[in-house]
Amino acid sequence: MKLLVAFLALLLPLQAFEIPSNSKQAIVGIAKDWNSSHVTLQIYEKSGNTWKPVTQSWQGRLGKKGLAWGRGIHPTITKPYFKRESDWRAPAGVFWVGRPYGAYGTHASIKKHRSLDYTQVTTRDLWVEDSSSPYYNRHLRIDHEPSSKWEKKAQMRQNDYPHSLKLYISHNTATSKQKAVPNGGSAIFFHIWRRDGKAPTAGCTTMHETQLRNLIARLDPNKNPVYILLPQAEYSRLRDTWKLP
Repeated sequence: MKLLVAFLALLLPLQAFEIPSNSKQAIVGIAKDWNSSHVTLQIYEKSGNTWKPVTQSWQGRLGKKGLAWGRGIHPTITKPYFKRESDWRAPAGVFWVGRPYGAYGTHASIKKHRSLDYTQVTTRDLWVEDSSSPYYNRHLRIDHEPSSKWEKKAQMRQNDYPHSLKLYISHNTATSKQKAVPNGGSAIFFHIWRRDGKAPTAGCTTMHETQLRNLIARLDPNKNPVYILLPQAEYSRLRDTWKLP
């Protein structure tokens, strides 16, 4: 009986969650399994109570070691893997997209929805991946050119073309009410892939530049878009319960 109660307790958080009703747009990413660094992506939009694909699927890359449950809007799940800083896994689960930071790039402008924030990155723009910092997992613009080793390491502009355009995935996001969980994983974005897709990532989701630009152009913040990233077996198991596309 005790084992049955414990098992049911594990299931309750999954049963209690659904994609927020105000979300009308979703990017769905499906990986073969927890240890795969390859992902198939597709955009869905909701009409009434029905999710429908609005694009063809395309390929992307994930963390070198695959996926781990992240900190998003879904229930906290820690098995079989739970996202940590520098673990080389992409966060799995359900996450707001572009909230609150939007997109970043080195370009003067990009094709985007008028409601999506876009920041042209300068040498003074930092993204803090230092867990001990009060600015952990936050964008920080300083009032001087970076001089310390810490500042230079955190610079978003590194003359690295794959990071010349990126879209924020709201994993372990710091808010006005709470800080990001230390060592919980930071700097998770959609960005341009490396070596024409031959290289995995440290935890981001990457794709061909054309696909990324199409994704950003299509994203409508007024539809409260989410990113659903899961291994195939987890997606199949949770699809009905979480009302996934």
